[in-house]
Amino acid sequence: MRAHVVRVAVMASVVALLLLAVPLAVAIRFAFLTDERGELERDAMAAVVRVGPDFAAGDPVELPSGGGGVRRAVYDASGTLRSGDGPSSGGDTVRQALAGHVAQGTSGGELVVAVPLSSGEQVVGAVRASTSASTVWGRVLWGWTALLGLCLVALVAAVLVARGQARLLSTPLEALARTSLAIADGDLTARADASSVEEIDEVARAHNSMVERLARLLERERRFTANASHQLRTPLTGLQLGLESALADPHADPRAALAEAAEQAHHLDHTIDEVLRLATTDTGTTAPAAAQPVADLLQAAERRWHGVLARDGRRLAVVREPETGRLRVPGRTTDQILDVLLDNAHRHGDGTVTVTLRDLGTALALDVSDEGSAVLDAQAIFRRGTGAGTGIGLALAREMAEGAGARLALSGTAPTRFTLLLPLDEDA
Repeated sequence: MRAHVVRVAVMASVVALLLLAVPLAVAIRFAFLTDERGELERDAMAAVVRVGPDFAAGDPVELPSGGGGVRRAVYDASGTLRSGDGPSSGGDTVRQALAGHVAQGTSGGELVVAVPLSSGEQVVGAVRASTSASTVWGRVLWGWTALLGLCLVALVAAVLVARGQARLLSTPLEALARTSLAIADGDLTARADASSVEEIDEVARAHNSMVERLARLLERERRFTANASHQLRTPLTGLQLGLESALADPHADPRAALAEAAEQAHHLDHTIDEVLRLATTDTGTTAPAAAQPVADLLQAAERRWHGVLARDGRRLAVVREPETGRLRVPGRTTDQILDVLLDNAHRHGDGTVTVTLRDLGTALALDVSDEGSAVLDAQAIFRRGTGAGTGIGLALAREMAEGAGARLALSGTAPTRFTLLLPLDEDA
């Protein structure tokens, strides 16, 4: 790009210099020739003053002494040389002067000026002044050389300025290209810096905005992949274990196994819908989860997790007031958060896992506790990548809770207790 900018600037400078230099060269030639003819005319006028009216009758003529290469001559009315340095015949220029006006011309490589010589009201002769045209053209060539030198200086200055401007324009573009390559290599934190060129800054701002949007989209995709992997693993494991148990027991009722598998598949479908809903929450295109009676959610969670905990010799207890069971809460969201909290208690907790439902009047408090102890503080435990496992579950549970207008917090550490504050449905 730098070479292109310099080339364009040099071409523009050359065109501008030609448009300026050619008229100046013509003007220099015209000025020098006009100046020389004016000098010749003044010399001839000075000679006219020195020539008497009777020079044709034989009176001596005293012409001014020659200088600067100027030749002077006096001609009579017939155009014949009477005195001075000139051709024997005056030629066209002298004949025009004898007609009564100052004449200018060239003859034999000389610039010639002829001035009429009058006596009374009659032209009785002419004074001719001439100089070599090569002398004048030498001065013209010197002028043209000076003009050419100035043009070359201007062209060199234009090249230097063009190179500076090319560097000014290309440097931010080269930096923008390096930033784009860094982003293409996976560095989504790379951003284009501001420059002193407003148009390039506008491109850089648009580029940075595009990268930020791409980064958000990629982060959303990564989160969706991680969330889906985490949330689908547990129900798939339960479904697999149920089917394997039914196959291992020849006396087992296949209808019961199929019913359990159907319930697990139904829960998987809800899990996928909730993960997709969470992935598109910030786009505003997905409706909130439908409300369900909280008693139904607790019963379904108890069926899913009772056997899982029992295989490890642990017990699951659900405690709630009878009248709270009819209250409605965001169904799929609460279901998924319960799965995360029960899975966390199963993997990292100890002893009996207790789910307690409390009515706070304007909201429901759902406590999930076990007999273990939390080793992280109340804020760090909800950060992604924190803890002994994948570090996704609790962070995902808090995101789902906030997306539904609920709140999830670590409310106890010895024993460990998580509390989910659920907004009640408006029709509750």
